[in-house]
Amino acid sequence: MTQTTVSTIDEFTLLNMAQAVRRAGVLCAGLDLAVFDTMADGPAEAETVAAQLGVPPRGVRVLLRALAAIELLHTDGERFWLAPGVDRVLVKSSPGYFGDTLRLAVSRYEWEALGHLSDAVKRGGTVLDTNAETPEYPFWEDLARNPTPHTPLIADLLADTLAPWTAGRERLDILDVACGHGLYGYTVAQRNPQARVRSVDWANVLEHSRGHAERLGVLDRVELTPGDMFELPLGGPYDLSLITNVLHHFSAERAGDMLRRLAEATRPGGRIGIVAVTADGRDPASDPVPHLFAALMLAWTHEGDSHALETYRDLLTANGFGEPQLHQMGGVPLRLLIAERI
Repeated sequence: MTQTTVSTIDEFTLLNMAQAVRRAGVLCAGLDLAVFDTMADGPAEAETVAAQLGVPPRGVRVLLRALAAIELLHTDGERFWLAPGVDRVLVKSSPGYFGDTLRLAVSRYEWEALGHLSDAVKRGGTVLDTNAETPEYPFWEDLARNPTPHTPLIADLLADTLAPWTAGRERLDILDVACGHGLYGYTVAQRNPQARVRSVDWANVLEHSRGHAERLGVLDRVELTPGDMFELPLGGPYDLSLITNVLHHFSAERAGDMLRRLAEATRPGGRIGIVAVTADGRDPASDPVPHLFAALMLAWTHEGDSHALETYRDLLTANGFGEPQLHQMGGVPLRLLIAERI
């Protein structure tokens, strides 16, 4: 008989969990103040860094020591310098700069929401008057401006998966609702010169979508349409409808309403692509991302959730689409579902 060893939770484990907010706060302060850029030229004392930043030395000394405590800096007690690798990922002039993505990961918007999680548990949804469902919510501008590193990977996966279907088509009309950065639709369009994309999102978000379309060389084939995806006339019919990273903001019932709208806008034989954080039935400790994300949705939306894969399958087949095919990449928490309009 196989015996399973279960780790025992003790006081020190819990304290380490609780201190994560301090580590994130120290990291964000280092990014906000451009500490890593300032120190890119080599070791420096706190007073020198403070002078370059134009701030009092006392605060800088505290911050540099804290950054050394989380091993982003090294110190000999007097001077501080960047830990190996920090120059590649935390210095803005580096091609591999990762700071914007980290700022999103510890966004003050998420912090505010999760700070009210206990109240959200009591209510069964967000207690925030301004939240992830608020029209023109500023966080979506940040996300559209700086997509996560997973985004281009899933965008390429989408384009690769659809390639046999899109090949040889005279036209490829694409609708991308709640498009955000727009990279999913624009990547497909970049691979298919016959493609035209209609990007739908809030006006403040579309300003950043435009920039990505221009960078990928497809702006002349993109129509930017501001508005609410639940209320805006969608037109059509389209060959491909995309709805990415948004259905988890709503209840399954409301997600089904949106899928029904998309079915009406998609021609028979067309396709729908869904990108989402989903739960797949595994133990939460084996697949923690969707369950932690569900907690964020509880605190940040009225009825959002990390819907199960089975839920998406049921919603698609009940609202005009066939059985979805699941596509995913190792180490990437986002999952791609593609289904045919029947």
